[in-house]
Amino acid sequence: MPRLTLLDPTRTGMQAEDLESRLRRLVIGQDEAIHQIVRAYQTYLAGLAPVGRPIGNFLFLGPTGSGKTRVVEATAESLVNDPRSVIKIDCAEFQHSHEIAKLIGSPPGYLGHRETQPLLSQEALNQHHTEKVKISFVLFDEIEKASDALWNLLLGILDKATLTLGDNRKVDFSAAMIFLTGKLGATEMSSLLNPRLGFHVAPLEDTGNSAKLRARISGAGIAAARRKFTPEFINRLDKVVVFKSLGAEELRRIVNIELEIVQQRIRAAAASKPFLIDVTDTAREFLLTEGTDVRYGARPLKRAIERMLVHPLSNLMASGQIHRGDCIRVSHEEGSVALIFGREPEAVKAWGVATRAA
Repeated sequence: MPRLTLLDPTRTGMQAEDLESRLRRLVIGQDEAIHQIVRAYQTYLAGLAPVGRPIGNFLFLGPTGSGKTRVVEATAESLVNDPRSVIKIDCAEFQHSHEIAKLIGSPPGYLGHRETQPLLSQEALNQHHTEKVKISFVLFDEIEKASDALWNLLLGILDKATLTLGDNRKVDFSAAMIFLTGKLGATEMSSLLNPRLGFHVAPLEDTGNSAKLRARISGAGIAAARRKFTPEFINRLDKVVVFKSLGAEELRRIVNIELEIVQQRIRAAAASKPFLIDVTDTAREFLLTEGTDVRYGARPLKRAIERMLVHPLSNLMASGQIHRGDCIRVSHEEGSVALIFGREPEAVKAWGVATRAA
């Protein structure tokens, strides 16, 4: 009898590994969401995805600023190199049943039905496909605000990957990832955390207790979803992921990612007169302090970077104080309410090194 060779079912293919690596660079602190997306993608690549269903149906729950939309945009960026390829449906705009016509178009016979372009047409789904990746990304944001008519519309999409438009054309969602986001249970989740410690879970006696607390937070979100949605709706979801709150160390990593995005914006805007920014550790800590808000997650952090860094840089560029090849050093002094900008002229060597590294 031949010797049995043990296999490792936890290993993934190179494409799935590449997606996971990209997502971990772009998304901080939400490993469970990344794992579920990569698992669905690997199943799709292997050809084992359920026939006649979307690639994945995900419900992301958590407080504002925890990264729910960011995960979706990062997935699109990682696979088709464009975070704007996500079809975003703001469910707050569909609180009344008649507004569904904006998604599927008006049926023949209704006034202006020819002028109504449905948001969820096959052309809209396929417009961002590339030669290598033919996957669509559809995001229903704040799903708890939608009308019953939209939930009923979603039942067919989530279960049969099919949508019938107002003119009876069929839309195929079998090559789409469907994401639903919401803040259900956010109040209960917040009450389980220690408010004195901001975003971070209170340090407990041991990791087991911390795991129990995270499980209670996750349970609160899932329980809220079960109260809101019908069992047939919940049963059509592949995974409900409750996003965890962000700690100080995770926010520091987000600062670094956002500063790299700012540098990329500078490269695009100042292509004829390129320059570098060098943000010191003290400046990064200042931005972190200015952008930390327990109630709103990471979003105030982005606003702080825009207000304290990007706006002053735009003034320096417009007033001609920055020249080609400069290195703009950004620092902060204790007690100051603003960042300090200094110019190292003609730092061509530094620019060349940074360009090659990029």
